[in-house]
Amino acid sequence: MIVRQVRLSNQAKNQLARLKFKTGIMNWNILCRWALCLSLNEPTIPPDIEIITDSNVEMNWHTFGGEYEEIYDALVRQRCIDDGLGIDPEVLAKYFKLHLHRGIAYLVTKDFVNSTSDLLRLAIE
Repeated sequence: MIVRQVRLSNQAKNQLARLKFKTGIMNWNILCRWALCLSLNEPTIPPDIEIITDSNVEMNWHTFGGEYEEIYDALVRQRCIDDGLGIDPEVLAKYFKLHLHRGIAYLVTKDFVNSTSDLLRLAIE
């Protein structure tokens, strides 16, 4: 488990609220999973910026990952290894948060995410 609690910034919360409206996906954790995978698919390391998790959106790791929580854990760990960052618990938590927030930003800046079909199209590109 990379983190016990997944918390979002207010900006990410607002971005996800727009995505919930557009896609009809009402669960934060489902959208967060898409966001994480989208960011992990990018070849670059997310910018090392401070993210203040000041929203009231919070979920535990099991809620975030669901039945696939071990896969999300392994994906983040492998990405940190591939990027030469190591797998120190602090590094894993930091880069998980950076990837999650970058992915959320990507989802809302992609003008073509207006439905679940658009999310599926992202997955097969």
